[in-house]
Amino acid sequence: MNKIKIQTENLNLFYGKVQALFDTSMDIEANKITALIGPSGCGKSTYLRTLNRMNDLIQGVKIKGIVKIDDIDIYGKNVDVVQLRRRVGMVFQKSNAFPKTVFDNVAYGPKINGVRNKNQLSEIVETSLTRAAIWDEVKDRLNEFAFSLSGGQQQRLCIARALAVNPEIILMDEPASALDPISTAKIEELIFELKKSITIVIVTHNLQQAARVSDFCAFFFNGEVIEYGASRQIFTAPKNERTQNYITGKFG
Repeated sequence: MNKIKIQTENLNLFYGKVQALFDTSMDIEANKITALIGPSGCGKSTYLRTLNRMNDLIQGVKIKGIVKIDDIDIYGKNVDVVQLRRRVGMVFQKSNAFPKTVFDNVAYGPKINGVRNKNQLSEIVETSLTRAAIWDEVKDRLNEFAFSLSGGQQQRLCIARALAVNPEIILMDEPASALDPISTAKIEELIFELKKSITIVIVTHNLQQAARVSDFCAFFFNGEVIEYGASRQIFTAPKNERTQNYITGKFG
């Protein structure tokens, strides 16, 4: 049995009086790609944000239940949230490159964490951009502003920025939804490569993408996990009728 990296047990989340997650329990394996699928507003992104406590930033949010990473409750009193977010990186739907150079975007995290040596920073930047499969495209443009890059390049730059602090987990919220097919294919290849050393949880509306890249898949509906299992089984022989209906396009 593979190692379990993330566990959620009876996770309930409320935005004020509105409940967005209901008794969500999942075991997410290390060094695998787990896709969260389901119609808009069903709780996928909310669930994703519980895994690095991004929901803490939203006023009126209340969380009940347990979220563990490596068997430690990340909502425990002694948890350093800054340290947690270093371990659990996040890539958003729209590339959110900083208004800085390509180099400074990637060096930002290491600098905050105390790396000052220029040679060390250069090494981290090159390694991170290489891991994000964009080094060859930007190695002569490191001093240009990030906004001069294409959308697909900016998204890979954001992945490089997340990689620069050596996360154990990367959360991806629709990372390719705004990209063209060629850029999407590059992101998918990159995700597949990264799982050798990183646990990846990805929210996607694109069922073909979920089927292509993920090892495991969870179907969310109205804040509940309706079905969770190996992606091959979910996409070829789902056990729940609602999963079947969603995958075959009867709703969603």
